[in-house]
Amino acid sequence: MNTRQAPSASPDDAAKGQIRQANENRILGAAEKVFARAGFGGATMAAIATGSGLPKANLHYYFGSKDVLYRAVLARILNDWLVPTHGITADADPRTALERYIRAKMALSAQRPDGSKVYANEMLHGAPVVKTILATELRPMVQEKAAVVQGWIDAGRMAPVDPTHLFFTIWAATQTYADFDVQVCAVLGRKTLTAKDHARATEHVVSLLLRGCGL
Repeated sequence: MNTRQAPSASPDDAAKGQIRQANENRILGAAEKVFARAGFGGATMAAIATGSGLPKANLHYYFGSKDVLYRAVLARILNDWLVPTHGITADADPRTALERYIRAKMALSAQRPDGSKVYANEMLHGAPVVKTILATELRPMVQEKAAVVQGWIDAGRMAPVDPTHLFFTIWAATQTYADFDVQVCAVLGRKTLTAKDHARATEHVVSLLLRGCGL
């Protein structure tokens, strides 16, 4: 029997890994902003490099090309949106689980509006990059969570709603504060949405959706 163990990572390797992760996050954050404002066609690696504070060569080293970087940005956005759904499980309290999910989505719209705009722009153009991800990752996730919601309904734990369309409604209600922030600001008479505005919007959306679910 072979009892040899794989060597653990050295301190140097761990440090290099942390540096790489930090640099990739800086690049992805900067790219998110540039793609949101300029679109894929108008975005340049030079502008993203400037935004990240890293040399342009670093972008090509970590991501290879603008196309690869764009795909990485979209994948990160979708992943961050899906993580909050983990609390929607059969044994969870429906009100608590849905409220946490809605609040998480509202927080992402407030904290990462550029990410929402990049994703919305991708959808408006027919999702050429993430269409496969939508079919292979998003669809199964929604089916799984919709089944959980249907289970809650069948058990009399919440009002009858269309489980799948409930998710569409949550997405529309939460992402509008990022995708249509200019319209919201115009109506509210703001230059930008404040923390107080986001808090007010969050309480409204949470209350409206939960009451619609009989919660």
